[in-house]
Amino acid sequence: MGLFINPDNRAFQTAIDSEIYVDKTGLIEFTNKVLGTQQAFICNSRPRRFGKSITANMLAAYYSKGCDSQELFAGLAIEKSPAYQKQLNKYDVIHFDVQWCCKEAGGAEKTVGFISQVLMEELREAYGEYIPEKVTKVSSALAYISDATGNRFVIIVDEWDVLIRDESTNKIAQEEYIDFLRSLFKGIEPTRYITLAFMTGILPIKKFKTQSALNNFDEYTMLDSGVLAPYIGFTESEVHALCEKYHKDFAEVKRWYDGYQLGDYHVYNPRAVVGVMLRGTFQSYWSQTGTYESIIPLINMNFDGLKTDIVTMLSGDAVLVRTNSYQNDMVTFKNKHDVMTSLIHLGYLAYEQQEHKAYIPNEEVRSDFLCAMEEIA
Repeated sequence: MGLFINPDNRAFQTAIDSEIYVDKTGLIEFTNKVLGTQQAFICNSRPRRFGKSITANMLAAYYSKGCDSQELFAGLAIEKSPAYQKQLNKYDVIHFDVQWCCKEAGGAEKTVGFISQVLMEELREAYGEYIPEKVTKVSSALAYISDATGNRFVIIVDEWDVLIRDESTNKIAQEEYIDFLRSLFKGIEPTRYITLAFMTGILPIKKFKTQSALNNFDEYTMLDSGVLAPYIGFTESEVHALCEKYHKDFAEVKRWYDGYQLGDYHVYNPRAVVGVMLRGTFQSYWSQTGTYESIIPLINMNFDGLKTDIVTMLSGDAVLVRTNSYQNDMVTFKNKHDVMTSLIHLGYLAYEQQEHKAYIPNEEVRSDFLCAMEEIA
């Protein structure tokens, strides 16, 4: 058990012990099905405070050899799955949070070096006899370990996109980071030593022109969440149950916090729902963690028709948006459609997949947009 390798289950235990915990362990049934297949490379992007880290911690607690999670998962949905016992705590897990690593490393330029150093130290401590002294790359170390032992790793990367999102002008750090991810995940060799790769973040994987930097990953996003839809945010039935338990007006909760339509599911912001259940007042809980000020620079780009479209959405209508040209970063904006696509990924707009239209999802987000527009005016 180390900092990144074979973590314990205390982080997920914290979620379970919280006053409000909504069971999302059904996701594990899906990841169990794709273990060791071409579909085992997954990137699940969703807005801030939509449960990304809880999901990463849950997967680490389930798969990691570094803990015994039998009691932790007792009574949860995954326990009913036929494959539950077979995969529980059976894998070498690598789990790291890039945002935490960036802070610990002392800056974006040092992040990849910090991650590599910690991983190599922990891999040598656990499997040093199989790693030649000349090996300095994590990907090579994993390949040697897998060849010698037959072990395949589960790799979980939380906040994968921090250097793309928050260090948008630091091209050197970004290129080094993308090269590190490619070395770790892309090509034939990684399929020999990885049985599951799961990345979480706000943005989908960075594009170079029209090509994803990691095109072997299946992406589940706010544009198309596919089978992961019920595990992104709280579903309507889950919110209804919470309203009954905490004696809240479901219609008012729906007006304030519903609006994200992912496949067949109405999805609610977990942070906001928990806030209104525990504190009792209807307000913008989400903006406390990512203020409306973050959307002002995007609106101020003032691409032709952007402000008009926002006014249209504030009136309750939806507008057509073309999402294909967006490069999945925070600097390469060519038109209003790229800006609106980024706002969808950030959670400030919702997306109607069949109609290809964007709209403001609920009263909470509407209030943020009104504040932003007033400041711009």
